Amino acid sequence: MTTASNRFITKKVRGFICLLSLLSWFAWTPLVHAAPAKTHASKQKKTAVVAKRRVTKQYAAAPRNKTEVTVAQAPKPSFGQLAGLQHASDDLNLKSNVALVIDQETNEVLFSKNDNAVLPIASLTKLMTGLVVSEANLPMDERISITQEDVDTEKGSSSRLRVGTELSRGELLHLALMSSENRAAHALGRTYPGGLNVFVKLMNDKAKLLGMKDTRYVEPTGLSSNNMSSARDLAKLVGVAHQQPLLRELTTSPGYQVTVGNRTLQYNNTNRLVKNPSWDIGLQKTGYISEAGRCLVMQTKVAGRQLIMVFLDSAGKLSRLGDAERVRHWVESTANAAVIMADAPAIGG
Repeated sequence: MTTASNRFITKKVRGFICLLSLLSWFAWTPLVHAAPAKTHASKQKKTAVVAKRRVTKQYAAAPRNKTEVTVAQAPKPSFGQLAGLQHASDDLNLKSNVALVIDQETNEVLFSKNDNAVLPIASLTKLMTGLVVSEANLPMDERISITQEDVDTEKGSSSRLRVGTELSRGELLHLALMSSENRAAHALGRTYPGGLNVFVKLMNDKAKLLGMKDTRYVEPTGLSSNNMSSARDLAKLVGVAHQQPLLRELTTSPGYQVTVGNRTLQYNNTNRLVKNPSWDIGLQKTGYISEAGRCLVMQTKVAGRQLIMVFLDSAGKLSRLGDAERVRHWVESTANAAVIMADAPAIGG
């Protein structure tokens, strides 16, 4: 091939290469110009996501209006409140909706407030449980195991007596009466000769024998709101239970320890007044479920008089104890006033 031909071909090739380069430039130009826009959009999106995360994190950490987060639930009203018993006034301004104070020796009623109202009595039930057990003369050293049947399915309350725990009948009775241990009380009824149904029947039979006409028991713990009674009925129960030395001892015990496996469990009395040296308490029992409110029964000596006090359906945690203090001070002041009147010189003569 001649040199001229070579030059022609080379020129053609160069032209073709230039054409390809030109076409390539036009083809890639939109992509090159579009890339920064796409990158900018990506950056905007990423910034927005980061900003959203920051706002979300700040909102979660920031204190919110309580009304937006949770709705405050009003306390569940007791049966006494539903019946309007809280509207009854009394001279001592007691916080309990039901109250009764009786002279144990003369049966004189010193104070009463809604004393005929029939209400749930919560763990005051355990006083009858203890009375039935103590009168049966069952061996107090007999070992009893806590089973699944003793677990509370009524209120879902907890207990330190795990399923499988083994204690004596006497230990279970002590815990039931002193610290209101529900599994202990249920186990006492469940293992009674004849079973739980027989035990509950005996509780109701005893109530009927004592003239407790307003009283009904369906189980031995008081967790059921169907265990019901009146202040007058409960005063009768306290009077009879006080005749049992074992019940006097166990209900007024300040504290008690039980050994469970490798553990030693410390229990305390649910009534702090038993540790108060200004009180002389012979027998007591507390109780609480929402349907019953805070309850308290006591046998105590005040100003030389043996008294039975019953307080039912009290709203505050300490108000039942406060009511007991108010009654005690009232009885003492009344006694002091009577002494002053008796010692006053006669006028005339």
